[in-house]
This record gives sequence, structure tokens and C-alpha cells, in this order.
Amino acid sequence: MNSANDSASFWENHYAGMDARWGTKPNTVLADLVTDLAPTAGTALDLGCGHGGDALWLAARGWDVTAVDVSQTALSRVSAGAEATGFTDRVHTRRHDLAATFPDGTYDLVTAAYFHTPVTISREHVLRRAARAVAPGGLLIVIEHASVAPWSWQAGQDIHFPSPDEVIASLQLTDAWHVDRGHAPQRTATGPQGQTATVTDNIIAVRRTR
Repeated sequence: MNSANDSASFWENHYAGMDARWGTKPNTVLADLVTDLAPTAGTALDLGCGHGGDALWLAARGWDVTAVDVSQTALSRVSAGAEATGFTDRVHTRRHDLAATFPDGTYDLVTAAYFHTPVTISREHVLRRAARAVAPGGLLIVIEHASVAPWSWQAGQDIHFPSPDEVIASLQLTDAWHVDRGHAPQRTATGPQGQTATVTDNIIAVRRTR
């Protein structure tokens, strides 16, 4: 698969077949990073928002969030979650296939948590655009798989995962950036059927200083 239509079809089918309650809790790593590194709320861009767990958590803490996904089903569930929690004024859904189009503007916080897809895209290009969307003083957070969980579509494949340093280098940042985090810890992950496994994540937080 490699076209925009393939991406939309894959993720629409993915979310249409998924329990709407899955992914409605925030990513704990993201929550810890934001609490530590960006305690003052501003504007946020959540790339590949899924069912909106991160977007709704940010909104609850005062952030004005633009939540982006290619799946209209996912975005509709984010909107429903925002309405149920009273944050419709702080959560704005936008449909983009990020390999083809990208939201306008700059943001105090840009997040890409587990922005992975089996559809062929230039992921590095998307993440470089994400960096360009960070306002001066703002933060880009990238959290990504650095190992394969047993329930992943990549299970059983021989996959090379870049190191945090390699990911940071691929962003092609200038000297106007500072690396706040760049490491690859292990954690216990829970899969969609409740199964658990030890996995490794790349955790990257880079700040635009000017």
C-alpha cells in the first residue's frame, strides 16, 4: 500500500473495527513529559490522534488542541469525547493524510505518539514538517516503538528501529533547538486484548529555542 487512498482505507477500517473505548486514556509517557517540560498550557497539535486520549487529556489541562487523523471515524469519536467532557471549545478535529497535507500554523506543543503505519509513507518528512510547526519556545515530542510487540502487525518481521540519536538527526534541526529528552527505556505494554509484554520506546523531546 502506498497511496493516500490506501492510508485512509486502512485506518478507517482499523478504527471502525475497534472498540471506541480503546485509546481514550492518555499516553502516560506523554503525560509525564508534558507535565515536566511544558507545564504552561498553550496551543497543541496532536498528530495521529486516534480516539483522542492525549488530546482530551491536554484539553483538560487547559491546552487548545488541534487533533489530526486520517480516519473520520476516529475524529468523530474524538469530537464525541470532547462533547462528553465539556471540551468542545478546546478540541478541534482536522482530517489530514499527513503524507500529503499538513495543518497550517505553529503551535506551542506538537506531539507524534506512536505515529507508525503499515502504509508506505515518508515518515521522516512528516516529522520534519512537525518540527517546522513548533513555535519559538515550543516543544516537539515524538514517542515511537523501538521494538515489536507480539500483537503488532510487524510481529515476526526483522525490523530495524533507529536509535533516538538517529531520529533526532533525521529531523535536520538547526542550532535553534535543544534536546530535552532522547532515550529508549523499556516498559510493560498492554495490547488491545489485555495481553502484556516488555517493549522498548524511543522518547524524544526537542525544544525550539528561538
